[in-house]
Amino acid sequence: MSKLKIAIQKSGRLSEKSLELLKECGIKFPNGGGKLIAESKNFPIEVLFLRDDDVTKYVEQQVADIGIVGENVYLEANLPVKVLEYLGFGSCRLSLAVSKEVDYTGITYFEGKKIATSYPFILEKYLKQQGVNASIEFISGSVEIAPSIGLANGVCDIVSSGSTLMSNGLKEVDKVLDSQAVLISNQALGEEKQVLLDKLLFRIKSVLNAKERKYILLNAPNDKLEQIISILPGMKSPTVLPLADEGWSSLHSVIQEDQFWDIIDELKALGAEGILVAPIEKMIY
Repeated sequence: MSKLKIAIQKSGRLSEKSLELLKECGIKFPNGGGKLIAESKNFPIEVLFLRDDDVTKYVEQQVADIGIVGENVYLEANLPVKVLEYLGFGSCRLSLAVSKEVDYTGITYFEGKKIATSYPFILEKYLKQQGVNASIEFISGSVEIAPSIGLANGVCDIVSSGSTLMSNGLKEVDKVLDSQAVLISNQALGEEKQVLLDKLLFRIKSVLNAKERKYILLNAPNDKLEQIISILPGMKSPTVLPLADEGWSSLHSVIQEDQFWDIIDELKALGAEGILVAPIEKMIY
């Protein structure tokens, strides 16, 4: 029987989250660290543990069928693979930074100057879009030290909290790209593997949908039901059940995570009581 091969980071900021996602999809792996290949006990899939920079290349070369990689790494590789899903973790940004003493007035500051980066392809494309002609100095690591040793006038590097830039006397001045983990695939999957991939994607989307939403249960006065229902659409409409207390009903619904606190405030203003909110493990449309 065919097995789907998925490439993920062996170590790094996406490794743990990638394995966590697969486990949330009900896919089990044997315990034990240090392995380069792990086979699932209950789903026809093998995990290949690779260096981050190798994931896209292995997928493109069909050594792996699919892979989880940072969008920044996928774009920098510039290889013919497909993005199947944005996974919502590993968020960061690729930004330009200069010495904090620099009086930065805009992207034209870099005209005719040197920029050190590990992402020359993305940076070159960005500078071209901005109409700026700068020299790009490729560095595979420790990009932040380039201005202090006189190698470059600025850097273009991955930023999460910005603490690494600050500790090296730099300030973030322009965002080049927002990035998160993406699921990619090669363009030569056979029919059997495509069936397996569709099953995996169904599970992944169910997990991702659940992470973006909360389950809410509340008691509401009947004379406010219409107004409350208007702000609690749910997947189709809220479930409404009569309570033993006359004139009151219980409502069950699903709300978007990013709308949570605003909706709670509106519900309380309309007289809702006993509001319970719970996470959703899976959500299937």
